[in-house]
Amino acid sequence: MPDSLITDLQAARPTVSFEFFPPKDDAGEDVLWATIADLEPFDPTFVSVTYGAGGTSQDRTVRITSRIASQTSMRPMGHLTLVRQTRDEVADVLRQYSASGVDHVLVLRGDPPGGPRAPWETHPGGMTHAVELVELAREIGGLTVGVAAFPEGHPDAEDLDHDARMLAAKAEAGAEFAITQLFFRAKDYFDLVSRVGALGCDMPIVPGIMPILNFAQVARMAELSGAEMPREVLDVIEPIADDKAAVRAAGIELATQLCRDLLAGGAPGLHFITLNRSKATREIFEALRADGLV
Repeated sequence: MPDSLITDLQAARPTVSFEFFPPKDDAGEDVLWATIADLEPFDPTFVSVTYGAGGTSQDRTVRITSRIASQTSMRPMGHLTLVRQTRDEVADVLRQYSASGVDHVLVLRGDPPGGPRAPWETHPGGMTHAVELVELAREIGGLTVGVAAFPEGHPDAEDLDHDARMLAAKAEAGAEFAITQLFFRAKDYFDLVSRVGALGCDMPIVPGIMPILNFAQVARMAELSGAEMPREVLDVIEPIADDKAAVRAAGIELATQLCRDLLAGGAPGLHFITLNRSKATREIFEALRADGLV
């Protein structure tokens, strides 16, 4: 594999990547490793493991990401937030990643311990903004640094233009790529790319994809992240909301079409938020592969 993800993001072929979350217990970790084994044959550009809510699960996240580096053929990407950590503790995690062969990191401020809508409180000895974490990662060196992007704006942003300026500032500080939160309209993604491009920032922005498999769960995640569940999506899902199988089928078709639209418009890749299950991701990937898109 090329040494840097950036080489892949600048290539003609779109990247494909998978995101997992840290399981709460050993049984959940068994499910995760089964999912990883299912998806490894698709040769993803990278895979990542998130931090838990409020910065919990740090040790498990780092351990799993390091194991992916040592025991699989896949490029792992470490996640890191500022939540409940001093600057020195954050630096230690970055060094742990680097020492275990994880040289790509996605750095985020993270949600406050009280939840995504709670006021942010800086940890004693900690940092306040993701741009500070970008600067720290670049200071440590040897890491390719990515950041989060928000097609509909970060919940704390004054407006969409302010949000775009913050993303451009992270690129100026040394971030080399971004991955978006979930969203449901291709236009929201392309509008974000246009806003950032107007500021002279050409950092690759990879769209994050989460199919609607459980309507209530995805609606709640969208609400917390500041994403809108569009009327055109609700018109498809609401009439069948009580039929789990129908919701799943419709959700996969909606996500597949979103991917088609994004790739047709020039998105550099697709980042699938798997929720540690492989089947839906495989179905979408195989449909796109049948279309010759990935």
